[in-house]
Amino acid sequence: MTNSTPPHSSSSDHSSGQFSGRPSGRQVEELRAVSFEVGFAKHAEGSCLVKFGDTHVLCTASLEERVPPWLRGRGSGWITAEYGMLPRATGTRTRREANAGKQSGRTQEIQRLIGRSLRAVVDMEGLGERQISIDCDVIQADGGTRTAAITGGWIALQQCVSYMVSRDMVAPTILREPIAALSCGIYRGTPVADLDYAEDSEADTDANFVITGSGKLVEVQATAEGAAFTQDEFLRLLELAQNGIADLVKKQAQAIS
Repeated sequence: MTNSTPPHSSSSDHSSGQFSGRPSGRQVEELRAVSFEVGFAKHAEGSCLVKFGDTHVLCTASLEERVPPWLRGRGSGWITAEYGMLPRATGTRTRREANAGKQSGRTQEIQRLIGRSLRAVVDMEGLGERQISIDCDVIQADGGTRTAAITGGWIALQQCVSYMVSRDMVAPTILREPIAALSCGIYRGTPVADLDYAEDSEADTDANFVITGSGKLVEVQATAEGAAFTQDEFLRLLELAQNGIADLVKKQAQAIS
């Protein structure tokens, strides 16, 4: 997979005019500036502050010597995730969900996605009867918070596994390979990679891709928000995601090295 692809002309009727460019000035395949600050949280077994442009998410991994009741005695571990947005992560203050007494459907859906994604690259039996909890707190939101959480969450998980390996608790092979995620979409008739909020709020199609370091698909979420999309357009979104995630995996490797 390459890290750049040529511009693509959409065959759809999503836009009556020619593509006028992205609000950020980025090329169609260009990601926002991405950074990982590993070991950001002092007390967690693993942590990472991930930034995708103006989207900032703190990811921590906490090791627990227990598993959910339904897994007890089975000799297998578990990876779970919790996700939340701080009150001023967006332009107006949002009430904390704890004060509302329940999590929103969006929050539940995102944290399940994060957990599923990270479990896909972990040997649960090799983990033993232990649980690793990944907490993803959105400090600042500008689109793509769930994909940033997965990408940074893997680094926090990797750091936690390294902590365990250094104490002879597990073999390093329990973490099979890296995993990352990227949002793509059709903006003004053209497929683009790594949507920020300005694009996401106007996109005709919104898609999230979760892909392993070896290129295997873990999850794809694609929705026509304003207009139906063609198979060719979907394949172009997939291509953009594959190329972008290949670049993210390289950045992950640099961060943990």
